[in-house]
Amino acid sequence: MGTASFLKSAQALLRIRNQLVRECLAELLAVFVLILITLSGSAQMVTSSSTKGNVLTAYLAGALAVMVAIHTAGGVSGAHLNPAFSLAMCLLEQFPWWKFPIFVAVQTLGAFVSAGAVYALYYDAIWHYSNGTLAASGPRETASIFATYPADYLSLSNGFLDQVMGTALLIVGILAILDTRNKAVPKGLEPVAVALLVFSIEVSMGSNCGCPMNPARDFGPRLFTFVAGWGVEVFRWVERRGRGRGWQG
Repeated sequence: MGTASFLKSAQALLRIRNQLVRECLAELLAVFVLILITLSGSAQMVTSSSTKGNVLTAYLAGALAVMVAIHTAGGVSGAHLNPAFSLAMCLLEQFPWWKFPIFVAVQTLGAFVSAGAVYALYYDAIWHYSNGTLAASGPRETASIFATYPADYLSLSNGFLDQVMGTALLIVGILAILDTRNKAVPKGLEPVAVALLVFSIEVSMGSNCGCPMNPARDFGPRLFTFVAGWGVEVFRWVERRGRGRGWQG
């Protein structure tokens, strides 16, 4: 009886009543889950030289990660997961502008922390594969585990168009799925529909830049690689940088 009373008291003490804090924590956890699975899929592929994964398994991991992340935070924060989606909601007047910078900061923080978790998880594999050098280009680069980089042939203008078009298609697709005036997705299967949307975009538009479609997903882990020792090169656009895997994300 005493133990039950103590647990109830502890639960009441730890319960978060502020709605904004609840939404931020939900968004943080959901983005952490999203990036943890997504980057782990890339890490497994890269560090095993594609013997324990390939581009399709990496894309599938990323798509399923979206589904899990939506289930994680959908009921609390709406599972934005993506600054681009938060911005679209603001433009459609379905999300207050004052929350936008807060959500962007939380989403980016979640991605940064998750990148650190993936680095810890694959620490031995990364250092073994890279022969002890953290590089953002060359045959043994490992930066593409965490962020997306352009293929050798891609120009800056074509890369910009690639990202705008892919992200726009993602937002339009999500809005269509959530629009009750359309042919409705069976209730509870919206996360599955969004995951399939993400997978379809990745397998059809991923070769140029890796199809991140999410500024927080790309910038947070990219910032982590800069801090962790990959150097300032992770922020540079260099055509024909000697990379053979521009599609990886």
